[in-house]
Amino acid sequence: MPFAPLKNDTFLRACWRQATDHTPVWLMRQAGRYLPEYVATRAKAGSFMGLATNVDFATEVTLQPLERYPLDAAILFSDILTVPDAMGLGLSFEAGEGPRFARPLRDETAISALAVPDMDKLRYVFDAVTSIRKALAGRVPLIGFSGSPWTLACYMVEGAGSSDYRQVKTLMYSRPDLMHRLLEVNADSVAAYLNAQIAAGAQSVMVFDSWGGVLADGAFQEFSLAYTARVLAQLQRDGADGRPVPRIVFTKGGGLWLQDMRALDCEVLGLDWTVNLGRARSLVGEGDGGKALQGNIDPNVLFAPPAQIETEVAKVLQSFGKPHADTQTTGPTHIFNLGHGISQFTPPEHVAALVAAVHAQSRALRA
Repeated sequence: MPFAPLKNDTFLRACWRQATDHTPVWLMRQAGRYLPEYVATRAKAGSFMGLATNVDFATEVTLQPLERYPLDAAILFSDILTVPDAMGLGLSFEAGEGPRFARPLRDETAISALAVPDMDKLRYVFDAVTSIRKALAGRVPLIGFSGSPWTLACYMVEGAGSSDYRQVKTLMYSRPDLMHRLLEVNADSVAAYLNAQIAAGAQSVMVFDSWGGVLADGAFQEFSLAYTARVLAQLQRDGADGRPVPRIVFTKGGGLWLQDMRALDCEVLGLDWTVNLGRARSLVGEGDGGKALQGNIDPNVLFAPPAQIETEVAKVLQSFGKPHADTQTTGPTHIFNLGHGISQFTPPEHVAALVAAVHAQSRALRA
């Protein structure tokens, strides 16, 4: 084996709907600006992309939250827009403005010319995966990730974040043929990208469909869900160590379409804070073909005092209900997470209160 044996496999077992002695917890954007040590490392790197493209810095910031908190998984430090950047769209991050593309896709010529990028242009990501996996030394599993084909398309057409998605939806409704062409290239690119992360050492992979929830019913199934399914169909099932790699799909605002998502060829569905976990469990978490569920506390709960955080943790755990406990079978399992990424303004000590509460309360639920 090229990597150290895993000491804490609670997260992976929960992904496979196996019984665990506590509910595993990790946080979307857990390596980020709320940590002063991250801010210090980013200052050394000079920019966000300076941080993300430097293997040593990316390794350092990925491990920072694990030094503070007993989290059950690490997630690669990178950005969902690395793939369109490798396609030549010219990614930059402006202070206070977020990501921006110099060459957004606005016409048939640009979209027709689009192709799956040479994965060597993303070598810095795969080198970081291997470096992080080695630095973890088996402490917890490492999650790799990508944006979904639809979410990437939103940024690629808009050229930046958007409040109304006017450009991308205009393209989708007026030229669905072009939108399908763009999404096909994106799906095949995301699949190649995630497979390279798996080959480099990722032990689980996650597809972030951050903007799936902005679509109308029907459009979601046609322009987002179908292309997430196209990604999943191409993914390698086993990792660099020969062990199976569970796949997570998170659609922000996707609670309306849980039953549609049950058919996805993945092990875990992530949920935002608008979804009742007990209802989600009854719809997609039970029986053969059921999914493990991940989520879904409101990130803004972390601004409340620790005692209130503990109360809100209890509500989430109770909403899911009694966890699966039979070690001989599979059944409904829950991975505790936020309903979206952690805010940069979050007090670090409040994260400590959340993680401690999840571990203590979930153990008590199993007693």
